[in-house]
Order: sequence, then C-alpha cells, then structure tokens
Amino acid sequence: MTRMRSEIDEIPLAAQRLVEAFAPQADAIGERLREQDPRFISTIARGSSDHAAAFLKYAIELHTGLPVASLGPSIASIYHTKLVLDHSLCFSISQSGRSPDIVAMQKAAGAGGALTVSMTNMAGSPLADDSDLAIDINAGAEIGVAATKTYVNSVLAGLLVLAAWTHDGELMNALKHLPKHLEAAVSKDWQSLAGALGSDRTQEGSLYIIGRGPTLAIAFEAALKFKETCNLHAEAYSAAELLHGPVSLVGPGFPVLALAARDAAEASIVATADRLATDGASVHITSDKAMAANNLVFVDTGHPLTDALALIVPFYGLVEMLARKRGLDPDKPVNLKKVTETV
Repeated sequence: MTRMRSEIDEIPLAAQRLVEAFAPQADAIGERLREQDPRFISTIARGSSDHAAAFLKYAIELHTGLPVASLGPSIASIYHTKLVLDHSLCFSISQSGRSPDIVAMQKAAGAGGALTVSMTNMAGSPLADDSDLAIDINAGAEIGVAATKTYVNSVLAGLLVLAAWTHDGELMNALKHLPKHLEAAVSKDWQSLAGALGSDRTQEGSLYIIGRGPTLAIAFEAALKFKETCNLHAEAYSAAELLHGPVSLVGPGFPVLALAARDAAEASIVATADRLATDGASVHITSDKAMAANNLVFVDTGHPLTDALALIVPFYGLVEMLARKRGLDPDKPVNLKKVTETV
C-alpha cells in the first residue's frame, strides 16, 4: 500500500478528530469573528491550500454575501506593499505553516487591519503563532507528498469556522455528520474514468475537469493531482467558462471529468457535460441526471457544501490507482517535496 493510499483511508478519522477538537472552541471563535464585523474577506495560500481557500471563497460568499479575494503572497514578501484591510478577515491556509511568503503576507494583512485566522496542520508553526486565531486542522502526520487528508481538513476547518461565525446550525450539523459520509466515499470506485485516461505513462494527452461554485474548487485540486501524481496535463474550468473558448480543443474521445454536487449549479454542469458527450467527448459526471455523459458514483450528504467536499475522496482513490497503473510512484512525484518554502 502506498503512503498516499493509506492517508486517503485516514480521511474520515482525521475529519472526526477535527470536528471533535473544534466543538469546545466554536462559540468563542464565532463571537470573535462577529465582533470584527467584516466588510470583506481575503485568503492567503498556495497549491492545494489555495484550492481549499477557493472552496471557502464560494462557501463564504454563498452564505454571507461578503466578497472574498485571494491575496498574492509576493505583494508582501517581494514588493513590500502596505495593505489597507480595516474591517476585514484574512484566512491563511498552510499545511506546514512555515513558508516565508505566506507568513509575510499574513503579517502584512494583520498590520493592515485584518483579523487574521490561520489554519495549519502544525501547531506552533510561524503562521499559527503570528495569527489572531490559530486553527489546528488536526489531520495528523501527513507523509505523502501529495496532500489528501490535509486538503479535506483545511476545507472542513474553514467550514466549521463559517458555521460558528454565522450561527448556521444546518451547516454545523452537516459538518458533524460529514465523517461518516467520508467513510462511505472512501469505498466509491471511479475506475471507469481511468479507462478514458490511459495506463501508459508515455501516452500524451490532456483532460478537462469542470465544476461550478464549490465543485470548481474541487476541480482545481483534482487537476493539480493529475499533474503531480500521474504526469497528466489537466486543466480545471467552470462549466460555463469552458464554453467561452477552451471547448474548441474538445474532440471525439477527449476526456472530461464533470464534478457536480446536489446544489443549484448541478443542472448547468449536467447540461454542459451532456453537450460535450453528445459531440463525442468521453465525459464522466458525478450526477444521476445526465442523459449522455457517464455517471460516476457519489455520496449524497444532505448538504450542498459537504456534497461537494465529499467528491474529492473517491477522486483521490482514482488518481492514486491511476498513477500506479501508469508505472509511477504517487509517493514520489517528480521534482516535488512535501514542504515547499517560497519567498
């Protein structure tokens, strides 16, 4: 068993650990954010952590109506720009909490007036120590180079904060029940998609991954994992944005993974997936509403946000298996290491 596969299997337990650890501090964290009374929110992250931030962007905008923007870390670490962030929140996400540019950007955000909230898997890290509120995502040691359980717990931590901040009992209840749904998701099999991607690592090609809203953030993460573990070129697009140009590359047999949750965007994703499939593309979709695209199994969690997050778990299982079938070691991606520290 690869380290990556082992850590995928640990996702439900890691999520349960985080839910239980967060409960005693939920009220205090929620009160602190309400006292700040933010007018907007910013995020700081790179890599898989940035994809977690993208998920939280959609979740926060959908649930509060407040705008969320990603801050480029080089604004502080390279350009040394002073920021004006009064009456705002700033979420920083980093598995290690050690990258100098992320730490510098959070410092700048705090100096600019933002209430800073860090989410790391390393209590006592520079990022955690320098934040106003430090959330330990409680994923446990993650040795695999490709982030899996830390990605899920980073998103989950942000959603727990959102539920506590907004007094959203429905979301909080869904998050408390999420670990059991993730347990079901671990066993979901997406091998039907693997056949469309090829098992020869010398085989060239590309694929698109589409979503909308929170599932677009999942698509970003999935595209990265295809690149770093399978040496496959993958690009993530909004199901709507795809039709504004990138669709011109989609010919017969072109592989497309369409990620749909049980939310208001499902119908539009299905429509795009069926259109592409009708034109001859090899389309696989996480919906039972598609007529032309191939259906992938999914877990219905009962809430749109947890529905979207649960999709990444069977995907991780697919990409780990596909890497091995292509003769690659997902624990040793080419030219990558676990912790990347950039300035």
